[in-house]
Amino acid sequence: MELKLFDSELKILEILWREGELTAKQLAEITARETGWSKTTTYTVLKKCVDKGAVERKDPGFHCRALVSLEDVRASRTGELVDRLYGGRPDRLAAFLIQGKALSRAELDELKKLIEEME
Repeated sequence: MELKLFDSELKILEILWREGELTAKQLAEITARETGWSKTTTYTVLKKCVDKGAVERKDPGFHCRALVSLEDVRASRTGELVDRLYGGRPDRLAAFLIQGKALSRAELDELKKLIEEME
C-alpha cells in the first residue's frame, strides 16, 4: 500500500492511533495542546487525511478514526526510503543500519532468526 503522507498528516494519525476514535473537536483540542495548531489548521489537515483515505470522519459529531495502521504507514514510508536512497535494494538499507554498530549477541540472533523465517 503506497500512501503519501506529510508529517502533519502523520501527527493526526499518531493521535488517533494513541487515543482511538475521537471527535474532530477533541482532535483539535489535542493538537492545540501538543503542537500549538489552531482549530482551522487541524481541520484542514484532517480533511487531507480523509481525502487520502487515511482517516474516516462520520456524522453526526464528526467522529474520526484511522483507516490505516502504523504498520501500513511504516511499510509505505520504508518502501519509499529504500527506493529513493538505496536503489530499491532493502539489503543495502539493512547493511547501512548495522554497519559499524556494535550489536549484542541477542540482536544478532534476532536478525538471523528473521532472515531464516524469510527464506
